[in-house]
Amino acid sequence: MAGEIVVPNLGESVSEATVSKWFKKVGDAVAQDEPLLELETDKVTMEVNAPAAGMLKEIKVAEGKTVEVGALLGMIEVGAKGAAAAPKQQAASSKQPEKAASPSPAMSNQQPATKINPATDSGPAVSKMLAETGMNAASISATGKDGRLTKGDVLSAVGSSQSAVGSVGSSANRQPPAASRAEERVKMSKLRQVIARRLKDSQNTAAILTTFNEIDMSAVMGLRNEYKDAFEKKHGIRLGFMGFFIKAAVNALKEIPAVNASIDGDELVYKNYCDIGVAVGTDQGLVVPVVRNADQMSILEIEAELARLAKKARDGALAMSDLQGGTFTVSNGGVYGSLMSTPIINPPQSGILGMHKTEERPVVKDGQIVIRPMMYVAMSYDHRIIDGKESVTFLVRVKEGVEDPRRLLLGL
Repeated sequence: MAGEIVVPNLGESVSEATVSKWFKKVGDAVAQDEPLLELETDKVTMEVNAPAAGMLKEIKVAEGKTVEVGALLGMIEVGAKGAAAAPKQQAASSKQPEKAASPSPAMSNQQPATKINPATDSGPAVSKMLAETGMNAASISATGKDGRLTKGDVLSAVGSSQSAVGSVGSSANRQPPAASRAEERVKMSKLRQVIARRLKDSQNTAAILTTFNEIDMSAVMGLRNEYKDAFEKKHGIRLGFMGFFIKAAVNALKEIPAVNASIDGDELVYKNYCDIGVAVGTDQGLVVPVVRNADQMSILEIEAELARLAKKARDGALAMSDLQGGTFTVSNGGVYGSLMSTPIINPPQSGILGMHKTEERPVVKDGQIVIRPMMYVAMSYDHRIIDGKESVTFLVRVKEGVEDPRRLLLGL
């Protein structure tokens, strides 16, 4: 009996995906619910598990191909005994087969641990780059998921290698690297294609303007420094700044509902709830997981949800339900050192708040020049929905809430 491997339901508004990697080859034994392949959609990367135990009989869709929901990916011969996957060798150039040691009785029922070979398991683009640069995969520190190499890892290693070579000998004897003018064409991932299309659509459709302000971070930094250790000890999560900003944004959204609205045809849709998207950069690209019903949460509950979503993002385990919806977005370019930027609205939302790097600057307080930790904040908004007065007032309310965190606790 054969079991069909099909593309599962990918979520609302998602109809196709790309087969990014098969974890098994034809003839391999598979266990029920064991991951067989990885699909990349325009929002997340997801694994497809075996519907039954047996042997992988046929692969119908190769890596790199695009498939629709319900398409047949492969076949499993249910109940058949396939070959156990042999442990991969660390040296990619090794071609001599080795005899597997006979397992001891105590280990006979245990599955061998899967080992990642950075040279072969990191995708065709990385493998090609390794071949072109002559770099040894075993000598490069891998930062990708499950210990896989990324192109950035290889490029960093190449740069380090060239710097090391350049530090010895005279400059007259140095030759430019052979691959210095090489080019590489890599097909854009589904996620990157959608990011490009949606952001350009946002610029083409919305009447985007940005207003700026600056926030004195003294009070919230002092509060955090005083209670962060006790907070982490009691709740098991770190106390960051994002929880304060989301809470301040939610309070401002309640006062100015146009910022939480969207356009649908010739109608304005006002949301009576606040689902806050938080922009997160990953190795695969920008994703925006959503903190749902943030208007009903305390700062503690917001921080706990942020920690959960951040872990899923780092592990590449975000589900469709984590990314869908969102009525307003908060982006923190400050974690990368950005001093000021104009964030782009995430359609169909009408506003986005941009946080930035905190720097000590001289400011005037009560007629005196003092040094304060200051952050520039930006509010990009769709002028079709939000007037200038509303956008400026919204940002002022965020500023007031963060500069006096007591207001957030009192809902002011």
